[in-house]
Amino acid sequence: MSRIAKKPIEIPAGTEITISGQTVSVKSKNGTMSMDLHDTVAIAQEGNELNLSPKNDSSMAMTGTMRSLVNNMVIGTSQGFEKKLELIGVGYRAQAQGNTLNLTLGFSHPVNYAVPEGITIETPSQTEILVKGIDKQKVGQVSAEIRAYRPPEPYKGKGVRYSDEYVIRKEAKKK
Repeated sequence: MSRIAKKPIEIPAGTEITISGQTVSVKSKNGTMSMDLHDTVAIAQEGNELNLSPKNDSSMAMTGTMRSLVNNMVIGTSQGFEKKLELIGVGYRAQAQGNTLNLTLGFSHPVNYAVPEGITIETPSQTEILVKGIDKQKVGQVSAEIRAYRPPEPYKGKGVRYSDEYVIRKEAKKK
């Protein structure tokens, strides 16, 4: 039995939830999101809580997955999600200009990343990037795409890394 699926989703104040059939819509101060639930999952709103339950015994895992996705929608629309990236290396810089992130990562050319809709990118300093949005999956995907341009290497630790990421360093080759 899934422990996650049994846990109710608390609805924060100022958040509207609309359930029509298998479609769940969440509206709050940051925006609106909607999702179609799997056919084997039932949803019910009781006061300021949402409860998901399986329609048959074999769909408990899918119920846990749908509960996590709906919870991410509630958190995203009310608080939002944020990932912080750091640039480590001499001359590595980032600059946000409108819907483009300009990166200087030691290549012979600058890298221009087109920011997708629904995501905002801020650069508090030249070596920090903040990726913000209401969709957790999209924030993570954009962060991974930016990190993929120059992942951290194990010898000097240079590259783009998450702020909470620890890079295991290797010892240089001995003569």
